[in-house]
Amino acid sequence: METALISPASATILGIPAGIIYILIPLIGVGTFAYIIYKRLMPLLRAAPDERFNRIPERIRAVIKIWLGQWRHPRYMLAGVVHIFLFAGFLILGARSTQLVFIGFVDGFQLPGFGGSFGAFYSVLKDYAATWILIAVAIAAARRLFFKPARYAVPPQYGKDHTWEALLVLGLIATLVISESFFEASLVAAQIQKGMHAEITPPLTLVWFFKHLLSGTSLAGLQGVHSVSYFIHEVVFFFFLCFLPMGKHFHVVTSLFNVFFMRLERGNVKPVRHGVDDDKLDDLESFGVKVFEDFTWKHMLDFYTCVDCGRCSDHCPANAVSRPLSPRFISIKGRDYAFKHYPWIGSNGGPSKPLIGDIYGEDEIWSCTTCGACEQECPVTIEYIDKMVDLRRGMVDEGMVPQSLQKPLGALEKRGNPWGKMERKRADWIKDLAEETPVKALEKGKTAETLYFVDSISSFDDRMQDIARSTARILAAAGIDFGILGKAEKDSGHEVRRFGEEMLFQDLKDRNTDAILNSGAASIITADPHAYNALTNDYNDLPPVEHISRTIARYAAAGKIRLKPAVDAGKVYVYHDPCYLGRHNRLYDDPRAAIDAIPGINRVEMEGKCRDRSFCCGGGGLMLFYEPEEEQRMGVLRVEMAKQAGANVIVTACPFCLVNIEDAIKVAGLEGELEAIDLSELIAQHLANED
Repeated sequence: METALISPASATILGIPAGIIYILIPLIGVGTFAYIIYKRLMPLLRAAPDERFNRIPERIRAVIKIWLGQWRHPRYMLAGVVHIFLFAGFLILGARSTQLVFIGFVDGFQLPGFGGSFGAFYSVLKDYAATWILIAVAIAAARRLFFKPARYAVPPQYGKDHTWEALLVLGLIATLVISESFFEASLVAAQIQKGMHAEITPPLTLVWFFKHLLSGTSLAGLQGVHSVSYFIHEVVFFFFLCFLPMGKHFHVVTSLFNVFFMRLERGNVKPVRHGVDDDKLDDLESFGVKVFEDFTWKHMLDFYTCVDCGRCSDHCPANAVSRPLSPRFISIKGRDYAFKHYPWIGSNGGPSKPLIGDIYGEDEIWSCTTCGACEQECPVTIEYIDKMVDLRRGMVDEGMVPQSLQKPLGALEKRGNPWGKMERKRADWIKDLAEETPVKALEKGKTAETLYFVDSISSFDDRMQDIARSTARILAAAGIDFGILGKAEKDSGHEVRRFGEEMLFQDLKDRNTDAILNSGAASIITADPHAYNALTNDYNDLPPVEHISRTIARYAAAGKIRLKPAVDAGKVYVYHDPCYLGRHNRLYDDPRAAIDAIPGINRVEMEGKCRDRSFCCGGGGLMLFYEPEEEQRMGVLRVEMAKQAGANVIVTACPFCLVNIEDAIKVAGLEGELEAIDLSELIAQHLANED
């Protein structure tokens, strides 16, 4: 059968049958790629265990939504859309690239199922895909060169930026689609010259454009274009494949697996060591992460998968106030360490060095508020909180605890609260309640249907005790039979665990669990998101736990709590989403529904900085005692956002947030312009039941 041009499999290169060369190129390429991947897997094989082979259907759904559907990418619209087009184009052209490999040594090779009408449809689709890929590459290159987002910048202490690598990869991608299009266009142009049946060239595609560009070229010239473009495509294709595991574009290979093995739960932290029960922790010789191999294999996979897009750091509140933390570089430094100590050429590096002081700094790790903004933004589901907690566990195990945290941690161990106050004073806040709001202490045989878990800050801080009293009034107005643990209650241990003091947390958890179960309560309500998160995600076998915002929303909707019209119609309210109520537990609507249940209230949103993009106040429990290096307080940035939204009252549903926001209003000089109030206080002020 006559062909318009000599196919790659039938051609010769310097007198050597091209088919031999085109067999060697993929053999060498695939072999080299497999060897590099083997070397990249070495640290993962030495890593700590991680249980990620459970809940397979959920993981498959996550892959379909987050990896295949690119669900998180449009959160940055331009970059997201460009990436989606590149990603979709790559998936579509994958079949064509595979076909081209075999065409080099099998004349007329066609993938099974790619003949007939489907083959014709695919040919049109892949031509348009190649075209939009080139356009996307041009946009991405222009952004890198002329309109580089600030989040791409690399501070001097972290080395040089990766613009050269990004441009090289964009160049390789452009070379692949251009060479493939020239390869096909030259064949079509030759078929037309010979009067043969020509392949379809969809209008306004690269193939269509190149076909017209080559229309006046001789058959010999077309043969040269055909052969050279194929050779370039194959060499670049396999060079690109082997280049991917060398830097940030390793995510092209690893992202599918990283999403599949993603953390499915929110709010919790990983155990000290997978496979070791809490009651066996005393048997461990070491806690946390101290050297690189102490990381789990999934966390090492995170390092390999980092896209270096900067989205995590762009939304990190610690980074925003210039604390010595940028989540992006937690991953990049981890990847660089792996590449250096487990090189693809040569033997592995020497003995492992302590990570703290080598690649990570103490203040860097302590600066994290565990707000979860970084994890919410990451398009490839990289985890940071567990790494931070594990690194802190390692530091605590080595006695590397910041001076400002030593006193509250010691007080927690001795007194069960970070202020070191007497346990018998934990329930003193009830003394200022009116007689019509009795609060039972569930002791000496007293029982109640519902336990109100107060936690330390609302029990001992004079200002935050108003939240406890307001919560009690709401529960009484709703007709809920409730009580408190009183002196039997200990700090929930939420921040203790996230600051690395695992054994202290276990002690607090055990004592609280015994007290809660002995109380006989069938349900638990708390007004503290940190306590809510601990009781829900860190404790086991407790009665159902509910945050007061959900209780208010339910009872108001059912008419069991009646609220009078807004006290001051001139006030404009804005709700601040606490991290451990919102991002970590996805309670966004209930607090808003509770506020909106007040007739005539005027509420606005901090657009772009609310719900899952809420900005951390900087509280985070023991962060109230930590003294970080920072240019500005997180809370100050937050109150300025509220002011820009047009609000004059900030409503939150967390005592830690209230502390920081009230303090920030003073620091920002906005007293008289802004005020802060807790949701429970706001609702208590508008209780019609108490009239």
